[in-house]
Amino acid sequence: MTAAAVRPANVVRLATVVGALGIVFGDIGTSPLYTLQTIFSPSDPHPVPADPNNVYGVVSLIFWSVTFIVTITYVLLAMRVDNQGEGGIMALIALLRRWAENGRTRTLSVLIALGVFGAALFIGDSMITPAISVLSAIEGLKVVDPGFEEAIVPIAVVIITCLFLAQRFGTASVGRVFGPVMITWFTVIGGLGIWGISQEPGILRAISPVYAVTFLAGHFDIAFFALAAIVLSVTGAEALYADMGHFGRQPISIGWIFLVFPACALSYMGQGALILEDRANISAPFFLLAPEWARMPLVLLATAATVIASQAVITGAFSVASQAAQLGYLPRLRIVHTSEKTYGQIYVPWINWLLMVSVIVLILAFRSSTALAYAFGMAVTGTITITTILFFYVARRRWSVPGWLLTAAAAVLLTIDLLFLAANVTKIPHGAWLPLAIAAIAFCVMMTWQQGRELVSARRAALEGPLLGFVQDLRKRRPPVDRVPGTAVFLNRGADTAPLAMRANVERNHIRHDCTVIASIETDTRPRLGDAERITVDHLGDRYDGIAHITVRYGYAESPDLPTALARLTVEDTEGLLDLSDATYFLSKMDLRLGDDPGMATWRKRLFIATSHLTADAADHFNLPGDRTVLMGARISV
Repeated sequence: MTAAAVRPANVVRLATVVGALGIVFGDIGTSPLYTLQTIFSPSDPHPVPADPNNVYGVVSLIFWSVTFIVTITYVLLAMRVDNQGEGGIMALIALLRRWAENGRTRTLSVLIALGVFGAALFIGDSMITPAISVLSAIEGLKVVDPGFEEAIVPIAVVIITCLFLAQRFGTASVGRVFGPVMITWFTVIGGLGIWGISQEPGILRAISPVYAVTFLAGHFDIAFFALAAIVLSVTGAEALYADMGHFGRQPISIGWIFLVFPACALSYMGQGALILEDRANISAPFFLLAPEWARMPLVLLATAATVIASQAVITGAFSVASQAAQLGYLPRLRIVHTSEKTYGQIYVPWINWLLMVSVIVLILAFRSSTALAYAFGMAVTGTITITTILFFYVARRRWSVPGWLLTAAAAVLLTIDLLFLAANVTKIPHGAWLPLAIAAIAFCVMMTWQQGRELVSARRAALEGPLLGFVQDLRKRRPPVDRVPGTAVFLNRGADTAPLAMRANVERNHIRHDCTVIASIETDTRPRLGDAERITVDHLGDRYDGIAHITVRYGYAESPDLPTALARLTVEDTEGLLDLSDATYFLSKMDLRLGDDPGMATWRKRLFIATSHLTADAADHFNLPGDRTVLMGARISV
């Protein structure tokens, strides 16, 4: 292979690494802003004294926690388990659901529910991350001039408001500068860390795990509570896994190992050295690393980095909500695609406004990054622990690795995760209850929607009756039903039942169209499907009478577009009768009413009905032409 042939591939790989640096590492890359400051904060309910032994122990624990949780658990292990290139907790749930289709066991049901709770915790994380990140950056103003303290919260609220208002325009244009900004950020914090280390080179001894073990074993009463804040150093680890589908495992691994991890490690070491030099520096060790003239530029750079970190988490929340809706855990939400080139760039208005209000409320209620840190740790440790459990279950089924080896690895990594989780439980009275409450509400909504949807589907099937029987009866009717020119497309839930709208059209209007297409859209547990497996045509027993059922399949990471799918049909598929230019689309709209049927508790029925009002317009969701779409309703009690 010639050098000319190799060069373009290298350029592409470098561009992908730069893109990953701008999107994937924003959250974890801004953790040095607040981690050490929170650990040694006097306002912590379980403060850690800033004596030399504790500083060495804390810095060593941070270094090895990041090594085990991020480098080993996520980069080296979890990212090797994917769902056709997609990663993250929703990909693991999709894999579990695929296996459950072949025979659901109690273990699989529990793991799927656990995964849904992990996704619910991520929603809480999406509310807390923008608040704590932006606050921690703006708090650098206090170091520049204490007189700025009263302006911190208002400035943070303005930045957050602008950030969420800009979501509807998409991130394609500003995304091009994310990578260079984050490269600058990591270079600066690494450089400041080196300067701090040069003032107290002894801090490099903290690289030895002996200091971490000694701190845990010799001062467990202090170290255990410190773990609740040390976990802040791994916030954003889930993003490395979740964004694997956008960038691939290799670019993320390269960015982490060769730039992000060294820069963060140097920053923590430099801050530790600064605290060893003067305990008074615990008030803002990150910003105090910079010389006085550079602190205002550093505040501006930190603000840009935290906005990028917030953007990454917001985009992640949009993706999780979209995929949860596709898999049946949330109602169909309105989704706007903000890029014609990148499938993952979406905007979900309802989620956007929910997050904006929640983040602003958190900023006004907690008013400092230190106070928010107590809540943040619980969301992070919960998500990491659940991801680790699901990963090892999936790895056991997919890898040809001895069971004892996987069990040993799981025991080590889960012990670390559970220690962090237990430490954060002690913070529940001080704010850690918040992400648990958010996750409990989101989990309840998602599981209620899934169960309610199954109940409604069963009752709807009884109203609709068998599709094949209805079509055969339609063919045998005497006198026959009048045929009118044109194409009618009836959306249906599956191939087994007759669409309510089609029944109504025949029984009330006494007509059928020359070309009648019954279209069912199915969501696969794979993220994306190829064109060859997109459409299946069934003529329902008669090749030439103008009625056909088609099944259109999409992956859970794709958005349905029915007209585009129908355009792939050939003349042979529809006997040449299909005319999409003037087709009429019929939708069956369900009017849900509270009933006394068994199946769910009354409060869950009310929640299900209330959640149903969030459902986006079906014509918009399936990209149907609004002026040629007809709704026909039916009432169903739950």
